Amino acid sequence: MNVIGIIGAMEEEVNQLKDKMTEVKVRSKAGMDFYEGLFQERKCIIVRSGIGKVNAAVCTQILIDDFGVELVINTGIAGSLKAEINIGDMVIATDTLQHDVDATGFGYAGGVIPRMKTSIFQTEDTLNRLAYDVCVKANPDIQVFRGRVVSGDQFISEKEKKNWIAEQFKGYCTEMEGAAIGQAAYLNNIPYLVIRAISDKADDSAHMDYGKFEEKAIEHTVKFIEALVPVLK
Repeated sequence: MNVIGIIGAMEEEVNQLKDKMTEVKVRSKAGMDFYEGLFQERKCIIVRSGIGKVNAAVCTQILIDDFGVELVINTGIAGSLKAEINIGDMVIATDTLQHDVDATGFGYAGGVIPRMKTSIFQTEDTLNRLAYDVCVKANPDIQVFRGRVVSGDQFISEKEKKNWIAEQFKGYCTEMEGAAIGQAAYLNNIPYLVIRAISDKADDSAHMDYGKFEEKAIEHTVKFIEALVPVLK
C-alpha cells in the first residue's frame, strides 16, 4: 500500500494520530480537514469524517478521488452486541452491513440495498487477520475479536433494539460509519478495514458507559494503528 487513508470519527482520536505525523500538509474539503504526511514513515492521510454514514461515505470518496488512497482504515468506537465482548475490547471487521436499510416494503430482506450485487461488504481476509494479530500484540490487556460490524444512523441505547439488531444481522458490534465506508470502498474496488473499540454495551447503560471509557478506547486504537501501519504491504 503506497497511500493509506485513516478515517476517525472523533476529534480526540484523530488529534492523537495526526500529532504523530511528519511533513504534514492540510487540505480542506466538504468541511473536513485532510492531514497528508508521513505516519510511521508511510504516506498517510488522516481525517475526521464526522459522525454518520453520509459523512463517512463522502470522506472515503474524497480520499480515493483526491488523494489516491489504496487502503482505507476506519477507527472508532462501537457498542457491543455480544455478551462476551466487553467494554474496552476491540473488534476487527470481517464484513460490514447497514442495519437501518429497510426496503422490506418492496420485498427485500432487512439490510438489503436494492439493485446492488451485495449489501454485505467484505474486508480482505489477509488484511483483517493481519489486523487481528497486530491488535492482539499491541493491546495484550484486552480481548480482540474478528466479526461483523453493523452500522446505522442511530446511537443504540435500548436493550430491545440492541437484541433485535444482534438477532437479525449477527453483528459483533454496532456503530454509525463502518458499512458506509465499506460500501464506498466496494464501489471503488479498493480494500478497507474497520476497527472498533468497545465503549458501551449498546443497551440501557450506554449513557453511563460512554464518557467513562472513551479515553481508554482511543488509547488502544492509537497503539493499534501505530503497530499496524508499518507492517502493511
